[in-house]
Amino acid sequence: MFLGTSGSAPTAQRATSATLIRRGGDRLLIDCGEGTQRQLLRSDVGLVDLEDIFLTHFHADHYLGLPGMLKTFALRGRDLPLRLHGPSGLRELLGGLRRVFGNLTYPVETVELSPGDVIGRGDYEIRTFAVAHGAQALGYLIAEAQRPGRFGVELADSLGVPCGRERGALQRGEAVTLASGDTVLPDQVLGPARPGRSVAFTGDTAPTASVVDAVTGVDVLVHEATFCSDERERARETGHSTAGEAALVAQEAGVRLLALTHVSSRYYGGEVADEACQLFANTVVPRDFDTIEIPFLERGDPVLVPRGARKRRAPATPES
Repeated sequence: MFLGTSGSAPTAQRATSATLIRRGGDRLLIDCGEGTQRQLLRSDVGLVDLEDIFLTHFHADHYLGLPGMLKTFALRGRDLPLRLHGPSGLRELLGGLRRVFGNLTYPVETVELSPGDVIGRGDYEIRTFAVAHGAQALGYLIAEAQRPGRFGVELADSLGVPCGRERGALQRGEAVTLASGDTVLPDQVLGPARPGRSVAFTGDTAPTASVVDAVTGVDVLVHEATFCSDERERARETGHSTAGEAALVAQEAGVRLLALTHVSSRYYGGEVADEACQLFANTVVPRDFDTIEIPFLERGDPVLVPRGARKRRAPATPES
């Protein structure tokens, strides 16, 4: 869910960097640019008590929304702990921001990360990877574990596996012993393991091999494209990517869908998409409040839903 897709400054149509991941009951915020809490309030999610915020780096357009959000949580009397993740220097940043938001009603845990770190979350994990935007910058990959293969009902029938808990155990990868004394292994009734879903966020970065290595085969790559090729030298000077360079990363990594964000105010978005699509056809340039739905591989491709996160207004009632 794209809350902010602009480059280093907001525009009338785009806020600065912020993206929300929704998976089951989990809500993970990647970056927290200026006005993020208002963007959430304008969405169909609202300002929920987020438990995890991940910062890619410490440029102002990626964290200026944090002090206001933390203070609002306190004004609402929150007591649920908040985990704030980011590169080395995160604790120092939070210490400086305390002058702005003051005392809080809830604890904030800071988790400083380095490239290659892995955060386990049960049936999925969050991995960090190196990007090319200064020493204190990270990318994040959210990847689900593999799922068991499809259950072969006819195979189970032929082996005499009764309906009920035995079949459930086999689907969970556990061997079962039948009343006859025979043991049935999961491999005898399950097809090949099926991949989980994955999405990667580069934050700000110049094109680099470390990103290609980290995001190979992901379902969705959210890559910055601050500039088009007409500003390639400016991109080099500032550690950013052009749309074409991001498309080459997606092509080399073999991702399923490329979503370009962090678009400079000098572009409307269409020219960014045109440049990238010449090299990687499956490219989208989301706007604020667009969403991308990521189904399992066997259920179809990731799809962009324009304005998919905006609150639906109730239809107006006629005046009596």
